[in-house]
Amino acid sequence: MTDITSSAYVRQDLLTERPAPMKTTGFIGLVRTRLLNSPTNILITIISALLLWFTIVPSVRFLFVDAVWTGSDRAACLTENAGFVVGACWPYIQAKLPQLIYGFYPEAERWRVNLTFALAAVLLVPMLVPRLPAKGVNASLFFFAFPVVAFFLLHGGGISGFGVSWTAGLLQLFDDSIIGAGQVLLNLSKTSAIAPLLWAVGNLILLVGKAIYWLIFPLTSLRDQLEGSGQSVWTDFAITTAVVSLIAFVLGGGVRTGWRPLAWSIVTFIAVAIVIKLMGLDHGGLAVVQTRLWGGLLVTLVVSVAGIVTSLPIGIALALGRRSSIPLIRIFSIAFIEFWRGVPLITVLFFATYMLPLFLPGNFTVDGLVRALIGIALFTGAYQAENVRGGLAAIPRGQGEAAAALGLSWWKTTSLIVLPQALRHVIPNLVNSFISLFKDTSLVSIVALFDLLGSLRASFADPKWSTPSTLFTGFAFAGIIYFLFCFGMSRYSLFVEHRLNAHRRN
Repeated sequence: MTDITSSAYVRQDLLTERPAPMKTTGFIGLVRTRLLNSPTNILITIISALLLWFTIVPSVRFLFVDAVWTGSDRAACLTENAGFVVGACWPYIQAKLPQLIYGFYPEAERWRVNLTFALAAVLLVPMLVPRLPAKGVNASLFFFAFPVVAFFLLHGGGISGFGVSWTAGLLQLFDDSIIGAGQVLLNLSKTSAIAPLLWAVGNLILLVGKAIYWLIFPLTSLRDQLEGSGQSVWTDFAITTAVVSLIAFVLGGGVRTGWRPLAWSIVTFIAVAIVIKLMGLDHGGLAVVQTRLWGGLLVTLVVSVAGIVTSLPIGIALALGRRSSIPLIRIFSIAFIEFWRGVPLITVLFFATYMLPLFLPGNFTVDGLVRALIGIALFTGAYQAENVRGGLAAIPRGQGEAAAALGLSWWKTTSLIVLPQALRHVIPNLVNSFISLFKDTSLVSIVALFDLLGSLRASFADPKWSTPSTLFTGFAFAGIIYFLFCFGMSRYSLFVEHRLNAHRRN
């Protein structure tokens, strides 16, 4: 015991201090480990700092430090009056802000635009927050009810009929087109070298047109009787409600399980009736504002939101059609996608605006903005189809085989298993297309539609605000608006991607 104690070593002097370990956290750690940890990174850091210095600092000086904030005309933004080199002329933006938002929309009716924006925000924000309930009802209101309400708010006008009148009108237009085609062939048979063939085909088409006429005659006759009565809208509405509710009841399972679809159908039609009564659609509705008076941010949002909402279902349908085992559907989908992806958007807008009316019947017209919306939706849908197809190709084949082993049909397998996973894989590509579409809305100005940039360029012609900094101020303001929307979409897509890929986190 004594030997063990005597052999123990006890230090009598203190050790010298060692240098502190290198800090790897915080700002100093970031600089040491990421910015200045190698000669290459040091060079890149210096170049990046110089670029930021020569871009961010002048921008801040122009937008805030040297800017003019108050004034009633161009005199406030002139250097000789301000006493310094003037940067941004914000009084110009304040004076032209209504034009940049509404275009030439009548000032007395701009409350309708504000109400539309407010309804869109009220319906969209709860749908983007994951924890809020009733996502199905919210989505139905935003994607189905809101577009109709927004149309009557922004455009105005009323309705003279409902389901019966609309269906009869479409069928009669289709029948008139067939009969017109037959008449054209008969006229050509009088001077053509293949007159017998054209005469036979023309008479055959006329025969088909007459058969369709007698098939839809009960419906068109009912429409004419409704138009002759004093309450055509509400009588047509009642008939449509009864027919649609009966169809929902039968398809929902009849007496056994059809009561819930029947209740939802009746509730939906009651809500539609309330909207019709509140907006006075049965008595002409609001004053009509032609789309040629729309402009500014209103047109930008209408075109971009309509294109985004309609292009995704079109893309999904085309992507599924391209993978279909039915040759006709697959060939049509491939031809559609390759055609629309092979032409520039400017060509699509010109065709939709100036050439599409040449292919329509003489008594049928389509609004210019609607034609542009259709062209943009089809064009963007073709690109979305390839994005969705890439996501479908990334799904392992075993997913579908497992669903088939469980007895699921193709529709349930696709909608519940394959498609959700495919869309989750291609969220970045889809949002990238949405951002590109939002910025490409400026192309509608070439077809006489004034979006945000079009209204901005039109405001430059006002001599009251003609200053050296007006042009740069306007484009800086437009750039900020575009950046806010695009950055918001980008950040929300990252949030959704992170939330849906929880199974891949470490």
